[in-house]
Amino acid sequence: MILVAVALALLVGVSLGLLGGGGSILTVPIFRYVLGMEAHRAVALSLLVVGTTSLAALVPHARKGRIRWRTALIFGAAGMVGAFVTGRIAHLIPAGVLLVAFGLMMLATAVAMLRGRSGVGPVAPRELPIAKVLGEGLVVGAVTGLVGAGGGFLVVPALVILGGLPMEVAVGTSLVVIALKSFAGFVGFLGHTPIDWTLAAWVSGAAVLGSIGGGALADRVSPARLRGLFGWFVVAMALFILGQELPPAFGLRPSVGLALGLAVLGTALAAAARHLLSPPKAAASLASGAAVTE
Repeated sequence: MILVAVALALLVGVSLGLLGGGGSILTVPIFRYVLGMEAHRAVALSLLVVGTTSLAALVPHARKGRIRWRTALIFGAAGMVGAFVTGRIAHLIPAGVLLVAFGLMMLATAVAMLRGRSGVGPVAPRELPIAKVLGEGLVVGAVTGLVGAGGGFLVVPALVILGGLPMEVAVGTSLVVIALKSFAGFVGFLGHTPIDWTLAAWVSGAAVLGSIGGGALADRVSPARLRGLFGWFVVAMALFILGQELPPAFGLRPSVGLALGLAVLGTALAAAARHLLSPPKAAASLASGAAVTE
């Protein structure tokens, strides 16, 4: 199973390099469901792996000027405070509660990404307001420390929807924030959570290799498509986690097969419903043309 976990870690790196997030969304399930690790240990190890991989993944984005450094460092510093504090108390909260809250938050974030503005366009000439960045950083950092989420699935939407950054810039900027917050959250876990350093090294190494490929793919995928991929990816993983963690609350045994089925079927139904409720492209195009003519 360790070899399976290492292979899946490649996807963690691809996700971080391509989307600027999603690493923890994959890493926590790998440790929790593939290796059967206790939830708090899975969260702690996820923070270490995601932080390490984010450092490697941000290099190609930095070379292409896709990082807003001032925003990233202020957001990251605030996030480190929130992550460290909640990392110290996370072991006091039942694991099932943490993971269910994680899944629900992922769904809310995915909806915001899929419904929000596209974020495609020229890079904004000014940085985001410091007070706004600090507030968002503290909140996202607190989530990072509690559930082992590097926060990309929250940072990217915050930078795109609330901050107005183009998707490709939000992706690069988020990697700096994720690295800072993940390491701070991991330090918060030290002392009360045992760490398998050998496993962390293997998984981190595989994830770093994957991040190189993800960074290369980022140049070949449009920002709008990146946004859609990110949103639906988060939906699928949220449904999988809820499918694993909710049955015990009703006296039922969790099943990986059931969780996978819920993730696939639920995501497909959501995508179909969104397609049916969206105006046809042809009609939208005609309406746009009529407006121009008038």
